[in-house]
Amino acid sequence: MAIETALIKPVVDALMALLQRGEKATLKRNAEAALRDAIRELLLANPDENKAQARIAVAKAAGILSEDVLLAEDMLEKHRASKARTSGKASSGRKRKAAPAKSDDKLAKPAIARKTVKKPTDQSGT
Repeated sequence: MAIETALIKPVVDALMALLQRGEKATLKRNAEAALRDAIRELLLANPDENKAQARIAVAKAAGILSEDVLLAEDMLEKHRASKARTSGKASSGRKRKAAPAKSDDKLAKPAIARKTVKKPTDQSGT
């Protein structure tokens, strides 16, 4: 029986190594797909930053340390910086004006129609 056990253990170890290698390959393939999705998300007009950051984290956790990870992180950082710079601006690029303070007096009184004042006209001559 010792001979059978000695023969079975290397076979089981080899099968486990193949299985783990397959799992690692699947994990790496899924992480690369998540990284591609993160880059694609960041190229959109209004990207979901949290989703992209999560996909980048998945790629890092899988051990992918390639140019694509650095590119995605850089894109995310630049997007957040540009979003912070433009968050308070109007679409025309001008600063917003502060809203005028409303007093209670104006709210209590009814609106009065403006009186139009006629300017004197030059009637000198026909």
